[in-house]
Amino acid sequence: MKITVVGAGQMGNGIAHVFAQGGHQVTLVDIAQASLDKALATITRNMDRQVAKGTLAEADKTAALKRITTLTDTAAGVKEAGLVVEAATENTDLKLKIFRDIDGHAPEGCILATNTSSISITKIAAATKRPEQVIGMHFMNPVPVMKLVEVIRGYDTSDAVTRAIMDLSRAIGKVPVEVRDYAGFVSNRVLMPMINEAIETLFQGVGGVEEIDTVMKLGMAHPMGPLQLADFIGLDTCLAILRVLHDGFGQPKYAPCPLLVQMVTAGKLGVKSGEGFYSYTAGTKELKVAPAFAS
Repeated sequence: MKITVVGAGQMGNGIAHVFAQGGHQVTLVDIAQASLDKALATITRNMDRQVAKGTLAEADKTAALKRITTLTDTAAGVKEAGLVVEAATENTDLKLKIFRDIDGHAPEGCILATNTSSISITKIAAATKRPEQVIGMHFMNPVPVMKLVEVIRGYDTSDAVTRAIMDLSRAIGKVPVEVRDYAGFVSNRVLMPMINEAIETLFQGVGGVEEIDTVMKLGMAHPMGPLQLADFIGLDTCLAILRVLHDGFGQPKYAPCPLLVQMVTAGKLGVKSGEGFYSYTAGTKELKVAPAFAS
């Protein structure tokens, strides 16, 4: 199957990576050539790590990279696709615009999927003339490593499209889980309130950054503390998802902590900006509590 991924950011390049490694021809589309160049460099670097670990043969890496082409023209990128996966930033208006554009240029039988982590699939599908062929395909980050794919049916998504995406996910080595189309789905409906509560706990001075994360790692067997995980996801993304949950359910428990809002306003977005609850040394895994929270 020819697959087009729209959006060459952290999620988009990971999605292109796993589909290409799974034997599919992939077109990676982004409006910025610099983003495409960066994405290819990231995919190559991540595949090199797989080769070094012995989980991917050098010849298979070379073949997978040859399956990826890049374009800055969405119309040209989707015209022969059997599946389009949108992986743009978590912004409703932007996603609706992209889906209207894709719908106008993709072949009649093409499935349109979104990697959204919280926005209504039904709302996105309603922006197209093929709502029965629109589905959520929410990969976890980092995509080449994480096994889960949350498969979300919109109100009109057909059984055939759902089966096709479940089967495709399994074929590329993922574990698909079908869930219903409500704000945050399952993953973020559970995860984001926990992260928000961890930020609230810090905001109220109950514990420090390292103390909160250590309690959750050692006490609850989480591989990463909630504040470090928030940095990894991106604090702006966490805020956007919490706002979707708050708007979708109208319950105060989903209201973003004022500290999170303030940090995003200040540009402290986590790993992507170099500082969030922790500070990050470029090119390394080293991290330390950010100056704003250091004791």
